Amino acid sequence: MGDPERFDGMLMAMAQQCEQGIQELLDNFFGFLARKTDFYSGASGNTAKQMVLNKFEKYEKTVKELKEKEKAEREAEEKRRQERLAKKREQEEQARKKYEEEPKIKEITDEEAEKLEKEIQESKRSKMETVNGSDDGDKKEEKAGSDDEEEDEKDKGKIKPNSGNGADMENYSWTQTLQEVEIRVPFKVNFPIKGKDLVVNIEKRKLCVGLKGHTPILEGEMYKEVKKEECAWTIEDRKTLVINLEKINQMEWWSRIVTTEPEINTKKVQPENSKLSDLDGETRSMVEKMMFDQRQKEQGLPTSDEQKKQDVMKKFMEQHPEMDFSKCKFS
Repeated sequence: MGDPERFDGMLMAMAQQCEQGIQELLDNFFGFLARKTDFYSGASGNTAKQMVLNKFEKYEKTVKELKEKEKAEREAEEKRRQERLAKKREQEEQARKKYEEEPKIKEITDEEAEKLEKEIQESKRSKMETVNGSDDGDKKEEKAGSDDEEEDEKDKGKIKPNSGNGADMENYSWTQTLQEVEIRVPFKVNFPIKGKDLVVNIEKRKLCVGLKGHTPILEGEMYKEVKKEECAWTIEDRKTLVINLEKINQMEWWSRIVTTEPEINTKKVQPENSKLSDLDGETRSMVEKMMFDQRQKEQGLPTSDEQKKQDVMKKFMEQHPEMDFSKCKFS
């Protein structure tokens, strides 16, 4: 027996022209046997009928075995996903315990403090529209217009992110969080998509996605590297390919999937509000320090570093009452 798929192209073309579906396809096939062959008259008794039943049962068994295999693969993938989630929860729990064991306020250098100050100011500006109430709607629109006018030259022409901080392209769409990227590829075909119909190759920095025998929908070098072993894909509703990519750098927004695709303006990305409990111990501690210092500044009170310096000086003054500090100025 030759390649079982060698006639798939012709049969697919026939199927696409049968508006009444499988019944019309079978009607044409058996009509051909009746008109052009001696299939019905050449065999004795029920031989022809038994031959059809034998072939039907053969491929019915093949399909059942394939379904069972696909089910086993899905169950195995779900098991691997649950194991990854359990591992992630364990890491988060370890980070939480580590954080609880550490002091709430950590000493940092002046350079790090300056960098954190800039970051919190930028974060505050980017979330200003969300913080403002609905009564400020007109002001928000004016501010948005002003932002567009002052848009950097290098950002002109870039796509505005969709609601998932990704983009809706012609043949696919994608969304992202700081940790993951999800790509959805709908296939406009009149048959249910199966894994064997697709080409999905995910490497650390390369991606190729498409339908077998057709030009790839996505192909090339990815914007950033991914954890290949943590990436996965599945078929949804027999029509849509869903790919999940886990980023290596989980502190950066992607501007596109592959470097040949149009870019989104990552400055317009709207991150979801994060809970402190979702952060690792070190990051959480730094964020809490930033939040504390910001509140202190808004109230005209010393920051954690300033308070620490004042405490040290106060202790020094108490230890040396013989010294005169009346003319000293402390910043």
